[in-house]
Amino acid sequence: MKRYGILVLLLLWPALALAAPSADEIVARANKAAYYAGKDGQAEVKMTIYDAHGGTRRREFSILRLNVAGEDQKFYVYFKKPSDVRKMAFLVWKHVGGDDDRWLWLPALNLKKRIAPGDKRTSFVGSDFFYEDVSGRGLEEDVHQLVKETDDQWVIKNTPRDPDSVEFSWYQVWIDKATSLPVKAEYYDKEGRLYRRVSAEKIETIQGHPTVVEAVAEDLLAGTRTVNRFSKVKYDIGLKERLFTERFLRRPPREVTR
Repeated sequence: MKRYGILVLLLLWPALALAAPSADEIVARANKAAYYAGKDGQAEVKMTIYDAHGGTRRREFSILRLNVAGEDQKFYVYFKKPSDVRKMAFLVWKHVGGDDDRWLWLPALNLKKRIAPGDKRTSFVGSDFFYEDVSGRGLEEDVHQLVKETDDQWVIKNTPRDPDSVEFSWYQVWIDKATSLPVKAEYYDKEGRLYRRVSAEKIETIQGHPTVVEAVAEDLLAGTRTVNRFSKVKYDIGLKERLFTERFLRRPPREVTR
């Protein structure tokens, strides 16, 4: 009986091992689900920024994304409304394992501004989202630890390898097992206070890909929050890499203007 039990355990061990991925594997899956659906992607975004006094500001923009060599990517964001940000454009060349290249085109000033790597965790167009949120944080920048597992979620604690390069001391991410999408992230400052939360409020399956169609970022200390609502989401549309160049910062392609 004892020998039979040991045999059963040995037979089951490969399946048990597969059912318990490491923290790094879980984070890699989540990153792929959140940022790599299809070979490329396109969406319209309506952003609403709520201040601490109940006031609102709105932004409307298009976003294009292309997967290129390896796991590198390129992103293009074109602002349509309101008038003070209209024709503003943002370009990202994401380099896995290195610093991303980011440019911001400010038409009112006829200025192309390069976003320094040290500014990636600053406000994106006055919202509670950061520049880094557009293209994602590098997996190698943090140490990942599985701190909790439920029937539906993994909870991962992430600690920066270079603490002086970021404003947080650590952050925790809840990852949905069914979709591998991160559904909530909470950030703690150097004093250990919870100060920022980003959450996926609504998820839909589009062309077979679980997709966040409503996301919220909150500054819990300032009392502000920003809601992004995504529509007209499409994948595998055949975007050309030439669209993701500095030339199109000044001259937006028809893919975002029509």
